[in-house]
Amino acid sequence: MGFIGLHTARSFLDGGQDVVLTYHRNRREPDFLEADLGKRARVEPLDVLDAPRVKDVIKTHDVEGVVYLAVPALSGVSPAEEFQTNTAGYLNVLEASRAAGLRRVTVTSSLAVYSNVAERPWREDVHVPITSANPTEAYKKALEILGLFFGQRTGLEVVMLRVAGIFGPLYHSMANLPSRLCHAAARRSQPDFSGMRYGPPNARDGGDVCYVKDVAAGIQLLHSAPRLEQRIYNLGNGRVTRNMDLVDAIRRLVPEFQVDLPAGGDADSRYMDLTRVSSEVGYQPRIGVENGLAEYVEWLKTHPY
Repeated sequence: MGFIGLHTARSFLDGGQDVVLTYHRNRREPDFLEADLGKRARVEPLDVLDAPRVKDVIKTHDVEGVVYLAVPALSGVSPAEEFQTNTAGYLNVLEASRAAGLRRVTVTSSLAVYSNVAERPWREDVHVPITSANPTEAYKKALEILGLFFGQRTGLEVVMLRVAGIFGPLYHSMANLPSRLCHAAARRSQPDFSGMRYGPPNARDGGDVCYVKDVAAGIQLLHSAPRLEQRIYNLGNGRVTRNMDLVDAIRRLVPEFQVDLPAGGDADSRYMDLTRVSSEVGYQPRIGVENGLAEYVEWLKTHPY
């Protein structure tokens, strides 16, 4: 029941598949799932550190596959707690899936694994350094290595999706720039850039950002594919969106919205190549960044969170 998970559930439901959504502490029931909750969309409380409970949820609902969307916490947990959840909890899901004979476990990784990769645009077979600058980068690299090796040893099909920077309805951490800009535009206020991981944004910085509904559709396509040729896939917008492009797009929606970003920055080729995912399952972002921003701003007018 996290941000991407809720939209991914909607994509599976639209594709004719029933889902089981899990939550640890925060249960969220957005209006776009309301009609299916308790019917085609079942909800279960779950702590992935509770191995018997993980097995029970899979068995009770006769689950055929798992989409693993857990992410490292941005704050509020100790390094030891974070490490435990991202290793022991992950193992519980993998082992329960193996024991139940599931068809596939699809794990969301992140374009953060490319943070220190100079070769661009980023392709799945590029060398990724083992050093990391933040928890997302570190743990997503680890999840890839451990999950793929577990699958190799056990025969469980484990697939990694390197997901772009995502924005859209229900994004709550406010860690990325598109969401801060959209919230400010919807409220007719100045955006707050304090506390951003890499400091205040420069105009020409940017990267591969993608609307959440596009990524959710891509996750559903890949997880549902009868057969996959590879085990790692990029999933995003497939092009650079500069910070100034975001501001310009929102100004077209809200003309009075004024934000002056500092000059400078460089986002040349900082995007993921989508050749692999587009050729295998036909994925292309259907909504796109500009239309996604418009949808998000409009949604925030009636859902101010």
